[in-house]
Amino acid sequence: MAERKPFLLRIDRAVLDGLQRWAGDDLRSLNAQIEFVLRRALEQAGRLKPGRGGLGGPEGPPSSKSERGFTPRERKTGEAEPPGPRR
Repeated sequence: MAERKPFLLRIDRAVLDGLQRWAGDDLRSLNAQIEFVLRRALEQAGRLKPGRGGLGGPEGPPSSKSERGFTPRERKTGEAEPPGPRR
């Protein structure tokens, strides 16, 4: 298992609230959700190879998608997750 380092994060309250709601919808802890979002952004930017860098741990892989590619929220509502903001 990859080493996990504690890290203090100062974050805007609205961003934190949004992350907490998203984490709850996807049945993840807030920490796992933050790591999921950061990992996905790094992969999309080409700064982290897909499937590398500390997968696993007490909360399992950072993605809660099933083999068919649906999050728990998508299975419950039948709606796809909206794409995240582009920068």
